[in-house]
This record gives sequence, structure tokens and C-alpha cells, in this order.
Amino acid sequence: MVRKKSSTPRLTERETEIMQMLWEKGPLFVREMVTHYPDPKPHFNTVSTTVRILENKGYVGHESVAGSFRYHAVAEPADFAGRSLAGVIRSFFRGSAAAAVSALVEEEKISVDELKQIIEMVEKHKSE
Repeated sequence: MVRKKSSTPRLTERETEIMQMLWEKGPLFVREMVTHYPDPKPHFNTVSTTVRILENKGYVGHESVAGSFRYHAVAEPADFAGRSLAGVIRSFFRGSAAAAVSALVEEEKISVDELKQIIEMVEKHKSE
């Protein structure tokens, strides 16, 4: 089976951590990023390399400040949310969104009010 290539490259776990850090904390130098990791902290060069990979993918930009680069997120969380959720549903729920929602209900991770809101969104989307 041939897989269709995504227009947006997937993020590794390390790349995801850095993107979340930049979304939550704003622009950071690599040395600041390292301090936000729990122990054992990754090596400075590891974080620096990962940030440069993200920049090459177009998800991160930088500005030069006193001879050092301060990085910021260019991509938005929403750029990845749908694809990530689709991957979870495909991997863990055999492609069934209903099974994913059912699991949330069983684990009491979603309320009746939230389910009603979802139904309203689906109905509104269908009517458009």
C-alpha cells in the first residue's frame, strides 16, 4: 500500500516539545529552552539542532539579538491539531471518531454539555 505524502511534515516528539514551549512561553533562546526541560535536561546542541530542523521546516523563525538567535513559533497549534487527532483516531480507534468519543465518555473525560456542543457544531457544519 502506498501512503499519500502529507503536505506538512510530521513532528517528532522532541520537535513537538519545542513547539509547545514556544507557543506557551513565546520567543526563547536555546539556552532558555534547555532550562524549561525537566531533569535530565537535553544537551544544548540537541535542542539547537532540533530548533534548526523546525526552522528548515518553516515552523520556527528567529531574530538576531546581541549575536544570538531568539526563536519564535511561526506555525500555529491549529496547524497540527487536526492531523494529530486524526492520527490518534486512526492508530488507536481503527479510524472511528465515534469510538474515540465513546472512550472519552467511558472515562468521563467529556461532559454531556460538551457532547451537546459537538452535536450542534456538526449540525451547523452540515447546514452550511
